[in-house]
Amino acid sequence: MKVAVVGATGLVGSVMLKVLAERNFPVTELIPVASAKSAGKEVEFKGKKYKVVTVDDAIAMKPDVALFSAGGDTSLAEAPRFADAGVVVIDNSSAWRMDPTKKLVVPEVNANVLTVNDKIIANPNCSTIQMVVVLKPLHQKYKIKRVVVSTYQSVTGTGVKAVDQLMNERNGIEGPMAYPYPIDLNVIPQIDVFQDNGYTKEEMKMILETQKILGDNSIKVTATTVRIPVMGGHSEAVNIEFENDFDLAEVRSLLEAQQGVIVQDDPANLVYPMPKDAHNKDEVFVGRIRRDESQDNTLNLWVVADNLRKGAATNAVQIAEYLLKEGLLPA
Repeated sequence: MKVAVVGATGLVGSVMLKVLAERNFPVTELIPVASAKSAGKEVEFKGKKYKVVTVDDAIAMKPDVALFSAGGDTSLAEAPRFADAGVVVIDNSSAWRMDPTKKLVVPEVNANVLTVNDKIIANPNCSTIQMVVVLKPLHQKYKIKRVVVSTYQSVTGTGVKAVDQLMNERNGIEGPMAYPYPIDLNVIPQIDVFQDNGYTKEEMKMILETQKILGDNSIKVTATTVRIPVMGGHSEAVNIEFENDFDLAEVRSLLEAQQGVIVQDDPANLVYPMPKDAHNKDEVFVGRIRRDESQDNTLNLWVVADNLRKGAATNAVQIAEYLLKEGLLPA
């Protein structure tokens, strides 16, 4: 199968290549794609070097599927060109997520919505992905009324420039700033730009995407997203109010049975998820499972996942795997 990776030289693109190799996706020909200034550079995939090409060259090479991680503007401009050429696009930007004509997919949650007619498929926001994987079995059992989530997000979610800023500050080196403030020994309660309602764009993504993925606009969601000086993954404190009461032992059983979730919840032995342990893993980790004793039918969880893998690259590859398994891609 011919697979194009658009944005192959970027942080998420490089992880996409790694995940494709690790999961043995049946790539017969890799087409790494980037901007014209990166054309001619080489990337490595399964021990072989591939030259980076432009979008025009990639479309002419007729890939079967294109994994996009090149930013929203590129996706808006170029994804339809791939789709018009018969290529299935799985896009990691925010460009198509809330488009009512496009599916927003987390395979463990709602892959069944995909059909052969879906030529541009949206990959959700990283912080949304890890949360909805955990919410799905709980919503099915107890019906969620409201979610209050606060995130603690890795600098890797911003990109290489942010990683460089953190490491430069840590080493006392002056350099370009990805954020308006220092990030080392600091937290910044802003991810993306502020909207007219006082929420950031990242917070609104979590609110709207959660409803769309779970297929239930009655779920009320409020979010506060925060950047912290860590690498390895995003963490979330999630407070969930249900219509129906729950049993904590049953909650744990439901989460343990959920595909893609690993429960780490043994406070007596100080066992709970942390970004350093989720790093380079594809699962979503959940712990600190406890009742909210301030009101009825309400649960507290702590959710951690590698934002570059399950939050981006792995989820995109899993969508491609599902399409292939269901006969929605060429074999």
